[in-house]
Amino acid sequence: MRPPQDTAGAGRPAADTARDTAPDTASDTASDTAPDGDGGGRKGRPAVLVTGLVVTAVVLALVALASVALGARSVSFGTVIDAFLAPDGSNDHTVIRELRVPRTLLGLGVGATLGLAGALMQSLTRNPLADPGLLGVNEGAALGVTLALGLFGLTDPTVYVWFAFGGAALASVVVYALASSGRAGSSPVRLTLAGVAFGMVCTAVAQAILRMDTQTYDRMRFWLTGSLAGQTADTLVRLAPFMAAGLVLGLMLARPLNMLALGDDAGRALGVAVNRTRILTGVAVTLLCGAATAAAGPLWFVGLIVPHAVRALVGPDQRWVLPYSALAAPVLLLTADVVGRLIARPGEVQVGIVWAVIGAPIFIMMARRRRVAAL
Repeated sequence: MRPPQDTAGAGRPAADTARDTAPDTASDTASDTAPDGDGGGRKGRPAVLVTGLVVTAVVLALVALASVALGARSVSFGTVIDAFLAPDGSNDHTVIRELRVPRTLLGLGVGATLGLAGALMQSLTRNPLADPGLLGVNEGAALGVTLALGLFGLTDPTVYVWFAFGGAALASVVVYALASSGRAGSSPVRLTLAGVAFGMVCTAVAQAILRMDTQTYDRMRFWLTGSLAGQTADTLVRLAPFMAAGLVLGLMLARPLNMLALGDDAGRALGVAVNRTRILTGVAVTLLCGAATAAAGPLWFVGLIVPHAVRALVGPDQRWVLPYSALAAPVLLLTADVVGRLIARPGEVQVGIVWAVIGAPIFIMMARRRRVAAL
């Protein structure tokens, strides 16, 4: 006589039944977190994302054209084109070629660097509130520039940018050390609190230095609020190599950062050099934030808002988040700069002020949400 067949797990040990029915947490987490080659397994998704990148690039080109054409005095698009193809030395052509084009190119570079820096920081720290401004990196870079200009009288961008790099690197190390001290270790909240506190210290020291030298303060007061105005094409040329190096290095880190999203142990098992990836990410962030701050001053919320919006659209895959952030951030930054020029004709409102007005409500809304885009 045969024993009755086991149709519902009867007769098997409880441990076996639990093992058969419980999901494999590690494998499920890995499959949910690690992006596969087709962007989540959905057919045709890579083509959609590539199309989105192209559309974003086209929008960026249109916004850049508007940045050249619009200002205290509007210039027709035909005049803008003539200024490039057949410059005649007229007042409009001179303004376009010598003032607005460098300003627009600076906005492109600063926006791309800050957007990418924010995405890298959020991915590396697993902190949805990571931002070059909130974590004190921009303030550290600004303090370095203030020391170079206010105390040492250095006016060459290729010289004082190194002070910006030093301030940004110092801020990164100090903030992380403060946040990770104690038994609890670092957490998103501790990182944010440490960054805000250290940023306030840097700002206070910079203000104290500038108060002792009114001439330097008058020269830097617009820069300290965050502004794309007042920089020449020569400054852009001198800072462009640092921006380009940070952008290239940051984009190359997409795959290692994807693997680290699974945790350090899983990343090592997949062949990622964890320490090297962290160091290279820190170098990229320092280059990006230092060059951007040296060029335009400390700007808030650019590196915070843009990566969040991008992840909500494309998911957590850093191979898409990083390039999208680098393209989308200058779109918003140049738009804010144009708005600042149009609402206060014949003067202007600095882009840092416009961004603060726009970014603060969005940041409050993000903080009130129970869930944010997955990291």
